[in-house]
Amino acid sequence: MSRQIRFNAFEMNCVAHQSPGLWRYPGDQAWRYKDLEYWQDIARIAERGLFDSVFIADVLGTYDVFGGSDVAAIRQGAQVPVNDPLQLAVAGAAVTEHVGFGITAGTAFEHPVPFARRLSTLDHLTRGRVGWNVVTGYLPSAARNLGQADQLAHDARYDHADEYLEVVYKLLEGSWEDDAVVRDAETGVFADPAKVHHIGHHGKHFDVPGIHLSEPSPQRTPVIFQAGASPRGVRFAAENAEAIFIGGPTKQIAKETVRRIRRALVDAGRGPYDAKIYLLSTIITDETAQGAAAKHRDLLSYASVEGTAVFFSGWLGIDLSAYDLDEPLGNVKSNAIQSALAAFQGENERGEAWTVRDIVKLGGIGGQGQNFVGSPAQIADTLIDLVEETDIDGFNLAYATTPGTFEDVVDLVVPELQARGVYQEEYTPGTLRSRLSGNGDRLPETHRGARYRVGGPGSTIDDVTGTGMPAPAAPRAAQTAPSQAPLAHTASAGQETP
Repeated sequence: MSRQIRFNAFEMNCVAHQSPGLWRYPGDQAWRYKDLEYWQDIARIAERGLFDSVFIADVLGTYDVFGGSDVAAIRQGAQVPVNDPLQLAVAGAAVTEHVGFGITAGTAFEHPVPFARRLSTLDHLTRGRVGWNVVTGYLPSAARNLGQADQLAHDARYDHADEYLEVVYKLLEGSWEDDAVVRDAETGVFADPAKVHHIGHHGKHFDVPGIHLSEPSPQRTPVIFQAGASPRGVRFAAENAEAIFIGGPTKQIAKETVRRIRRALVDAGRGPYDAKIYLLSTIITDETAQGAAAKHRDLLSYASVEGTAVFFSGWLGIDLSAYDLDEPLGNVKSNAIQSALAAFQGENERGEAWTVRDIVKLGGIGGQGQNFVGSPAQIADTLIDLVEETDIDGFNLAYATTPGTFEDVVDLVVPELQARGVYQEEYTPGTLRSRLSGNGDRLPETHRGARYRVGGPGSTIDDVTGTGMPAPAAPRAAQTAPSQAPLAHTASAGQETP
């Protein structure tokens, strides 16, 4: 196998992210989420492990589908209390040199003008190491808190997000020319007004006539992360995302999701490998298989059944408190994370319908992702097999305990993967985009956002009024897949991300 396996550390500025109840585990540090030093430690661990990024999730509401209230979520600390993620990128960047920071922020509740400025600020302060995880929202409580009766219908949320990103691209790519800042002390001119353009956006949801408020940052547009796996979400991801996160309780579901995404990338005029795809997973490892199994059993004893049901009720849009534990989910419709619901309406790996008990048992550690339990060698076998079989690029690693789970991966699994030649030995210098794509700091010409680049091919936003509109990008021929030689391995280890 020639493709290098990639990791992200999947975190959230809260106590219980994906594994409710595990904050009680001896040595877990999740309760320190309010401390600057905690986040700097996470960044250092991720960089020591040569991770691509620390990817930080977020929500703006509470999980109140279970039992019709947020009482259980508050009791379990299930992503509440939760603090803002954006400042964490700067805190982590201050003590590291290479690791990136993926920041989650929604398109539903903040105007794109101040948000675009925030992105530029982060990209400047991290020297081009920031990414934006674009989410459209799925919690009705967030919509109500911000003055709406409910969130928009699923596909309408993506329609709104399409225009939101158009405005952001115009601001970040189409307002300031690369050499607009002249900083001429003799003439007293800091920036040349002829090279700073009003974007002149007038759309269905937003009117933004003016300029971007920040000068160009190292990447201009931060790396776009996305986690939609519904048909509408896949189309949105194919047009915008450079890193795509998927769930999948089975290998077959993950394989099918990847296949749909690769095909959609080509349909969007990009290459099938223009976006890196990461599978949500949790790794439980120890020096020996027996030690890993014992650790897993110990961790499971702290997992909260109620907290897991709270999470899955929110993710699926179904009140699991109304179901018997052994009742199949059936053909339920949802306005929440449709791909998550669809994954559990088929058959499990036993060929049986998923029941509420199956879901709660699966999600006690790691949420919607798969758990891999074993020695470093067994874990390496499993990860290599998954990359070969499903065509993913890497893994979005949720923790059972923090920072313990990440430390185990860095100290035990990374060296094993490096010894097999499937994990990088050092960082490639440059911005986050440059390290992910190998093609420079800026959006490639085939990306949707490049259409809005000032003075670029196809763009007519070339005067100070910015009244022109960008022309559509021409599709290019599909790339070929990276070569993947078969690799024998032993038995694998046991088995949107919000």
